[in-house]
Amino acid sequence: MRGTAVRPTPGAATRMTTSKKRTAATGVPGFRRPAWKQLMAEAQARFGVEELRPGQQEIIEALLDGEDVLGVMPTGAGKSLCFQLPALFLPKATVVVSPLLALMRDQHDKLSEAEVAVVKLDSTLTAREADALAGEVRRGEHEIIYVTPEQLEKPERIEALRKAGVSLFVVDEAHCVSQWGHDFRPAFLSLRDAVQQLGHPPVLALTATATPQVREDVLEQLGIRDARRVNTGIRRDNLFMEVARTVNPEAKKARLLKLLQDEPGTGIIYTSTVRKAEEVWKWLQDAGIEAGRYHGKMKAREREETQQRFMENGYRVIVATKAFGLGIDKPDIRFVAHWQFPDSLESYYQEAGRAGRDGKPARAVLFYRLEDRRIQSYFLGGKYPRREQSQALYAVLREQWAQRQGKPVSLKAVTEASGLPAARVKVLVAQLAGAGILERGTRGLQQLRGFETLEELDAYLSAYEKRHQSDRERLKQMMHYGQTTGCRWRLLNEYFGEPGPADCGRCDNCVERAAGHFDAASPTRLATPPPSSLASASSAA
Repeated sequence: MRGTAVRPTPGAATRMTTSKKRTAATGVPGFRRPAWKQLMAEAQARFGVEELRPGQQEIIEALLDGEDVLGVMPTGAGKSLCFQLPALFLPKATVVVSPLLALMRDQHDKLSEAEVAVVKLDSTLTAREADALAGEVRRGEHEIIYVTPEQLEKPERIEALRKAGVSLFVVDEAHCVSQWGHDFRPAFLSLRDAVQQLGHPPVLALTATATPQVREDVLEQLGIRDARRVNTGIRRDNLFMEVARTVNPEAKKARLLKLLQDEPGTGIIYTSTVRKAEEVWKWLQDAGIEAGRYHGKMKAREREETQQRFMENGYRVIVATKAFGLGIDKPDIRFVAHWQFPDSLESYYQEAGRAGRDGKPARAVLFYRLEDRRIQSYFLGGKYPRREQSQALYAVLREQWAQRQGKPVSLKAVTEASGLPAARVKVLVAQLAGAGILERGTRGLQQLRGFETLEELDAYLSAYEKRHQSDRERLKQMMHYGQTTGCRWRLLNEYFGEPGPADCGRCDNCVERAAGHFDAASPTRLATPPPSSLASASSAA
C-alpha cells in the first residue's frame, strides 16, 4: 500500500491553500494523492468507516498535499482517522507523538487488528526490545510509529527515524504543547527541535479544545505558523451541561448520590487532588457503590488494571485526578462529574467531553463551591518558573559557556551545576529558548544572546509573566461558568471563539429559564427544579 501513486479521479477534492507545501511531505518525487474512491475503500476495509465526519476530508487532503495542519475537533469526532488513513498511502513512516502509554497501547492494539504495520516506542520497553524495534524502524518496516515525547529527546531515536524517513509528524493532544507547570512534561517543548531534525515533514497538530490564543501558541511552539486550520466546533447536542451549587461537602455527597440514582450507566468523578480522590473513593465504597480510583501516585500496574476494569464495565464509576481519561476510548460513559472545578474551561471541556462519545444523551455536572478556588490558586502559585530561578540558571549557563569558550553545553551538565530538579531545568531552558536567549541542538545548549545586566534578562522573560496572568484569567472564566445564569453552551462557544446560537436548550440554565425558574427582569435564580427534571431534560437532548 505504501507509496501508491494514483491520480485523483475526476471530481475529487483538490482545493489548495497558500499554506507552505513541501516535496518532503511524501519523500518520493512524483507522488500523487490517491483517489477518494481508493481512500474510502481502505477506510471501510481497515477501520469500518462508511462515511467521513466533518473536517476529516479537508485534513486528509491537506496532509496528502504536503501541508501542515492544525485540527481542532471535539472528543469523538474521529481525529485518529485523519492520520491513520493517510499513513497507509504515504511512502514513508508516520510518527505519532502521544502523551499517554495507555492511549498508545489502545491505538496500537486496534491498528494491529486492522493489519496496519504499527509499533510503539515508550518507557515500558527493555533495552533489548528498544534496540530491536529501533532496528525495524531504521529499515522502514512500520507505517505508523507511536512515541512518547520523551523518546524524541533521545538522539538514537531521532537517528533511527531520520534514517527510515518520515512522511508525516503527528502531535496528538496538541494543547499540551501550550501548557506549563508542575504537572507539565517539558519534553513537549522539544518537539519543534525533533521536527527540524527529521527534515521538517508535514506536521498535524490535533486537539479537542483550544482557544484562539492557545491555537496560536501551538503553531508557534511547533514552528508551523502557516498551517491550515480546521476547526469543526465544540458543540455537542447530546451532552447536557449543568452546575450543582453546593454549600458544603455533605451537600455535594447528596447531589452525587442523586446523580448516581438518576443515571444507571458508568461515569467519571474528577477531583483536583490525590487526597480528595482517595477520600471520595472510600466514601463511595462505604456507600456500597462499585467504584475504582485512578491517580498519579498509584503504581503503574494498579492504574492499568483499574483502567482495564473500567473499560470492561467492572466499575460503576472511577474517581480520578486529571491523570485519567486523556484519549480513553470508552464511548458509553453516561456522565462526568467534577467534585471540584478545574483550572480552566479548556480542562473542563476536555474532561467533560469524555461523556457520551457514542452520541447518546450524557451529562456533565460541575459541583461548584466558591471555596474550591483556593486549590487552583495554590497550584497556580507554583506553576511557572520564578524570576530568581530563571536568573540563577542563566548565571550557570553563562559560566558554563565561558568555560567552554562559547561552545554548546549539555543539559545534564547544566542540571548538575544548578542543583535544580531536572524537570524544572527543562522548563527553564524552554523558557530561555522561547525568549531567544539560547538554542537547543543535538550538541547541547548554544548561546544566542548575552546580557550584561539582570534588567536586560528580565525584559526577555516578561512574556512568561504574561502566561501567569493569563492563567489567572482562565481560572476566573472557569468560576464565571459555575456562577452564570446564562446559557452554558453559549458561554463555551464565546470562550473558544466560535459562533453559536443565543440559547442551546441543552443546559440546566436554559431548561430552568424555559420553566420559569428565572426572574424575567433580572437573571436571578428563583428556584432550583427537582433533579428529576434535569435528568429528563438530558434524556431528551
